[in-house]
Amino acid sequence: MTYKKPDPKIKSGILLIPLLCLIAAVVLVYAKPYISGRIQHPLTVPVLKGNGPEKAVTIHYHERPPYYVTGPLGVYGLCVDPVKKAFFAADIALKWVKTPTVRQLGILKRDAKNNAFIGWFKNPVREKIAVFSPYIYQDMPTIALARADNPHMLSGRPLAETVKKTDLILLRKKGYSYGKFIDDMIAAYNPKQEITTAENIGMLKIIHAGLADYFFISEEEARELIRTSGLLPDDFACIRFTDVPGGNKRYLLFSRSTDQQIIEKINTAIQEHRNTQDEK
Repeated sequence: MTYKKPDPKIKSGILLIPLLCLIAAVVLVYAKPYISGRIQHPLTVPVLKGNGPEKAVTIHYHERPPYYVTGPLGVYGLCVDPVKKAFFAADIALKWVKTPTVRQLGILKRDAKNNAFIGWFKNPVREKIAVFSPYIYQDMPTIALARADNPHMLSGRPLAETVKKTDLILLRKKGYSYGKFIDDMIAAYNPKQEITTAENIGMLKIIHAGLADYFFISEEEARELIRTSGLLPDDFACIRFTDVPGGNKRYLLFSRSTDQQIIEKINTAIQEHRNTQDEK
């Protein structure tokens, strides 16, 4: 029988098979924790040990940079990050659900078990239907956002001089609170109001179109909103008031039927994180 030299292509293919098998085995070993959910990027939702689905807390949020933002690796933001750290420390599973704010209020009123709502302000009405965590973030002082060419919107004045003007229209989001000081001022002077369910970007466009004069917003949120709006920054002005107190505190709200042990664990973890931040 005449010996035939093996085709070099076949020979290299045969040698390649065991190499590929070895690579696949190594990848499987190191990727297994990620596939199983035991290791995740810090921006993703943690799936923690010892908690079945019935113990998971659903956290409702809506897109509102820089407080709550959905990115390629999960939900993050100024309010989200301390909450995620608290849930991880307390070993409580959670899942994020994007929910419009009006619907969030309805879920809260129905007292759906093991549901939470992130970044809300505290007021007497909400305290009757929800359990509040320690605060998770404190805003910079609230400002009004207006068109830069609006001659009636001027910085450096007490808030009353703006809300009492009968020729100005306050754009107000349905169901929103702006903290006790501003809420009380609105109630006292009852300015003309345009009520909307639009998100902040929609409200900014309403102001830009001249359909209302101003709306209230924290300064850090206003900066991010204008930056990402696609509109010219010079078209807008941040109106600062001399008597508006320090920024409002934002909380995590729990439905009252949420497991009390879960609330206590999360609240303890939030407070410990808060104490650590205050010491820095």
